[in-house]
Amino acid sequence: IEMQKTALVTGGSRGIGAACARRFAQDGYRVVINYCRSAGPARQLAGELGASVIQADVADPVQVEKMFDAAGEPDVLVCCAGVAWQGLLQEMNPVQWRRLFAVNVDGVFYCCRQAIPAMVRRKSGSIVTVSSMWGQVGASCEAAYSASKAAVIGLTKALAKELGPSGVRVNCVSPGVIDTDMNRMHSAETMDALREETPLGTIGAPEDVAQAAAFLASDRARFITGQILGVNGGFVI
Repeated sequence: IEMQKTALVTGGSRGIGAACARRFAQDGYRVVINYCRSAGPARQLAGELGASVIQADVADPVQVEKMFDAAGEPDVLVCCAGVAWQGLLQEMNPVQWRRLFAVNVDGVFYCCRQAIPAMVRRKSGSIVTVSSMWGQVGASCEAAYSASKAAVIGLTKALAKELGPSGVRVNCVSPGVIDTDMNRMHSAETMDALREETPLGTIGAPEDVAQAAAFLASDRARFITGQILGVNGGFVI
C-alpha cells in the first residue's frame, strides 16, 4: 500500500491557506494546518478535515523548528502564511517593515530550511510558495508587500535550481485579486475597479489558488519546477 503523504500548510486557518488545506485533504493527504493567531478557525477546519493543527509564528525560527518536530517530515510544504501593509512607503516605520518581511520572506526561508533535508534524503518532495501578482509588477501604496512577494519569487526560482538535482520541485502560485480577509480592507469601489480591470471580469476565490497549488504539488506536475503560476484572471500577463 502506498503511504499516505503529508502536506504542511502554513497560514492554513483562513483564506488561501484554508482552501489549500481543504484541497489537499480532498486529494488524500494527511494535512497539518499551521496558524499563528486564528486558533478557533484553525481547530474548526482541522476537525472538519481530520487534520492536525500546530500553532507557530513562522517569523520565529525556534517556533518553526518545533512545528516541524511535531509535524514530522512533510512530503509537501505550502507556504501560505503572509501579512500585508498598505500606505505610503515614507509613512511605514522600520518595525512594520521588519514584521512584513519577517513573515512573508523569513517565514518561507525558515520553513524551507526545515523541510528540505528530509526531502533531499528521500529524493522527492514539493514546495509551493505563495507570492502575489504585486510581487511580479508592483503596486502603489503596497511597496513593501510587493518587495516581499518579489523576494519569494526569487527564492522560489533559485531553490528550484538548487534542489532539482535532488528530485525536489519548488514552484510558486501568484494570486491576483482573491476574495479573502486580506482584501476585505478594500472598499467596495476599489474591489469593483479591480474586478473591471481583470480580463475575466471577476474576483478569484481562494479555491482557485488552492487548485493551482495542488496541481503544482502533484505528480501531474512532475516536470514542472521553478515556475510562477499566475492565478489572476488575466490581470497580469
